[in-house]
Amino acid sequence: MSQSLRVLVIGVGSIGERHLRCFLATGRASVAICEVNPALRQTVAERYSVSEIYESSEAALDSHPEIVVVATPAHLHIPIAKAAVLAGAHVFIEKPLSTTDQGIAELIEITRQSGKTVGVAYVYRSHPAFTAMREVLQSGRFGKPVQMVATCGQHFPFYRPAYRQTYYTNRATGGGAVQDALTHVMNAAEWLIGPVDKVVADLDHKVLEGVTVEDTVHVLTRHGDVMGCFSLNQHQAPNETNLTVICERGTIRFEFQNNRWRWQSEPGTDWTDENAEPLERDTLFTRQANLFLDAVMQGTPPQCNLEAARQTLRVNLAILKSAEDGGWEKIAKA
Repeated sequence: MSQSLRVLVIGVGSIGERHLRCFLATGRASVAICEVNPALRQTVAERYSVSEIYESSEAALDSHPEIVVVATPAHLHIPIAKAAVLAGAHVFIEKPLSTTDQGIAELIEITRQSGKTVGVAYVYRSHPAFTAMREVLQSGRFGKPVQMVATCGQHFPFYRPAYRQTYYTNRATGGGAVQDALTHVMNAAEWLIGPVDKVVADLDHKVLEGVTVEDTVHVLTRHGDVMGCFSLNQHQAPNETNLTVICERGTIRFEFQNNRWRWQSEPGTDWTDENAEPLERDTLFTRQANLFLDAVMQGTPPQCNLEAARQTLRVNLAILKSAEDGGWEKIAKA
């Protein structure tokens, strides 16, 4: 589709700038920006030759954008998203959906009444290899899932050197490993094997300098009959994310760092690799932008809707509470 849509990005920190860059890369959108930090606002506007810039979300929404990308700290997502829907825009919200459940039911109802498309940026749902693995899992080829094992790690200071000056320093604004990184993996796991029913968690601050939020997390989950085990840190040298699903008749694994999924069904045999097309720095996020534009223009559901993102938010909160209280936490239901 060649129609160009007017996109407003609210918040142009590192992830907001990436959304700006990747919506432009689709060739299907013109982009305006809104940023309260004047130096950042000017720098990003000049870097991408953006002529339409705003200091406040109120003034920006008065310009009647067709799509609003909410890339502010997480505690601001819901009020801005509600205002954007009420202003007549479709909305794409950066993960996590929020840091509390407050206001989400109202946003869901406003969205339903408006008929607007509102999605949340859980980017694994746009990954070609991951989506291909999910399709095979759902086909029943390997039988029912029995166990989920996720091992993930990344050197956060290398990839996000400004983390000490961002939302990351405080859980109230979406900081810490659970809300910043593990939430991606949990949402992906729920998309694969179903929603989490209960969790027990252990977490700690181990390595990252200049912050006190957790950088290392261990979580056990139950997804109905499926057992889950998640290990994540934000300080190891290898940048790796492996999601393994053990099924009745075989094992399948998604390897983000190798851009592939693989399977093995007979003991003593080798893995069979299913590679996806190469992914450059922004390829995955440009694909995500294109898929959201498709949803808006075709009237189809987004890759991750509000209900699914709300479920993952509740898992985030249950993990934090479990680590504090020292026991299993059931996930609150709508």
